[in-house]
Amino acid sequence: MIPDFLVTHSGGFHADELLSSVILTRLFPKARIVRSRAPEWIAPGEDRIIYDVGGAYDADKNIFDHHQRGAPLREDGQPYSSFGLVWRHYGRDYLVASGLPVEHVEKVHASFDENFVLPIDLVDNGAFSPSGVLGGLTLPVLLETLKPVFDDTDPDASDRAFHAALGVARSFVEARIAQSASKMRAEAVVLQAINNAGERRVLELPMGMPFRPTIIKAGADHLLFVVHPREKDWCLTTIRRADEGFEVRADLPVAWAGLTNGDLEAASGVEGASFCHNGRFVAAARTREAALAMAEIAVRQALATEQASPATVE
Repeated sequence: MIPDFLVTHSGGFHADELLSSVILTRLFPKARIVRSRAPEWIAPGEDRIIYDVGGAYDADKNIFDHHQRGAPLREDGQPYSSFGLVWRHYGRDYLVASGLPVEHVEKVHASFDENFVLPIDLVDNGAFSPSGVLGGLTLPVLLETLKPVFDDTDPDASDRAFHAALGVARSFVEARIAQSASKMRAEAVVLQAINNAGERRVLELPMGMPFRPTIIKAGADHLLFVVHPREKDWCLTTIRRADEGFEVRADLPVAWAGLTNGDLEAASGVEGASFCHNGRFVAAARTREAALAMAEIAVRQALATEQASPATVE
């Protein structure tokens, strides 16, 4: 079924119907978005998909609302918003239409649902309220700031703002999907590099890319540092211990902290060493040889520190 109309409610807009519109307009680019609460529009029909309005959830009739009594819940009891319902039924098709390889669709679909769709669902249903200093910078809040101001009396203001916000919402969805797809591509490259590294403590990659998830997945606990080329130099970086926080498996040498160029060359003994962050989690060198030499020095110091620690002595 190819709809002529994508129907959602008029008036103020929220993240869930905006993001639903992103998915549906990609799949049905010729369909016209109709923002209305008129009974003749929000009644199911063969020419339309209705979402976030209509008081019913019936995928067979192409209506995806979540405001009614007995609204659908996920298997774990958490609520859906219209975005979650639309993603559940159309997300896989969206990923295929975005050019994602078929073999990656299920994994990316599940990851996007858990990390992007579910938070939108929870906020929209009032099941979670972002707070604290960053509470006002969440995606749902930022999208809602694109609504017209309260005293804008132009009758078309809300629709114009909706379509402008739709472009912003689209950029976030497409970027997040692109990042997820790139992580899938990176995984194969990192796995090969891990195999090439063997028991060495330094992982060399052909370019900068996401590496930590694959290192964890591969159980490569022996790796301490990663080296890869950049546009004009080489990067030496640490490996974080966890997704949250900044603790790393091993720091770069304390004597390098905050140094650049000649000062860093003198402190490290490596010709071509060019930069070390004061936080000792990333450094740079002008050549591959210099970056690898810095990495090996960092490994030796990290292992020596580990062997000298009380926990190891015991």
